[in-house]
Amino acid sequence: MQKDISIQALVKLIDDPDENIFYHIRDELINIGEQAIPFLEDSWEKENYGLIFQSRIEQLIHDIQFNNVKAKLRNWINSPEKDLLEGAIIINEYQYPNLDENKLIEKIQKIRKDIWLELNDYQTAYEKVRVFNKVFYGRYEFAGNSKDYHSPLNSFLSTVLETKKGNPLALSLIYSVIAQSLDMPVYGVNLPNHFILVYLDENGTKASFNESNEHGALFYINAFSRGGIFDDNEINAYLKGINKTSIREYYEPCSNSAILTRMLTNLINSFQQIGNKEKVDELTELRSLFDPVF
Repeated sequence: MQKDISIQALVKLIDDPDENIFYHIRDELINIGEQAIPFLEDSWEKENYGLIFQSRIEQLIHDIQFNNVKAKLRNWINSPEKDLLEGAIIINEYQYPNLDENKLIEKIQKIRKDIWLELNDYQTAYEKVRVFNKVFYGRYEFAGNSKDYHSPLNSFLSTVLETKKGNPLALSLIYSVIAQSLDMPVYGVNLPNHFILVYLDENGTKASFNESNEHGALFYINAFSRGGIFDDNEINAYLKGINKTSIREYYEPCSNSAILTRMLTNLINSFQQIGNKEKVDELTELRSLFDPVF
């Protein structure tokens, strides 16, 4: 109770014309963190101190929420698990801090359940992917957003789940998270200018046919193009077409840290295109948290 009174007292001082006092109050409230947000929002709605007060409140709320995302992302980077879905949700919170995380997870679980109901232990890997694609692209109508490819909305998990449209990485992320939860060994591959999935040859199926399988892939999946299946020859041709040397990382699973770094890079590029420097700077700061990892 005493702390609540203290927060309320600090909020009332935000309108102080002395900037030194304001910056001191600002630092105090940022240190308090998320607990201060309800008081700031309440004051924004009820008090009539003018535009400067409202502007300061809005910026303070944003700064607290941004610091919260930074802290969560830093903890994710330092955690041994590095759960991909959890990391994507943290990045989603940057744009949508008040989103109900449980509802987002429920949407993914519903898709998973509908796919699970049509899978069985006797299906081959190819058959399982066909079942997956029938539900994911057929019933749920997920699709690559080629018309508005560079929109930031194509990268945020919540908007992709809502609109059923996304960029290659976001669609691949949702696809792989669901597939792995169904014991399908599907992982992201960080191609230059594109992002695809690999279905690993865990049972040595290719080896049994005396095929060389240097990268351990059974086949590849293009999540951006309705889950189309292809082999490494298409990757070879793609790399040749963009004058890139064939290296292992273009054929094999990348880390979850690499996926989130790529997601942040995509967002930076999207906001650069629409001239939002503030978001570019903040997302660049978030991406820099990964620098020591590589």
